[in-house]
Amino acid sequence: MDQLAQDIIGKIKAHADPEIGTITPETDLSDLGIHSLELTEIIFDLEEAYDIEVEMNTAEAWSKLSNVGDIVEAVRVLIAKKG
Repeated sequence: MDQLAQDIIGKIKAHADPEIGTITPETDLSDLGIHSLELTEIIFDLEEAYDIEVEMNTAEAWSKLSNVGDIVEAVRVLIAKKG
């Protein structure tokens, strides 16, 4: 797991159910107790941290993400597009 994945997991953990143990890229978002409001807050955190912009249609697509690794990859793509 690279530094980006570790950082994103840290941001997700801040919004997850505190009783969740270790979070990995394979952890299902549904297991974290994260709902749409928390997902929106996570997206804002990631936008600020990585100077990226998640368009609303992208945010809708993000709601279909199933695990932590999906979020890491989505952020990685946006960072790459930024140049």
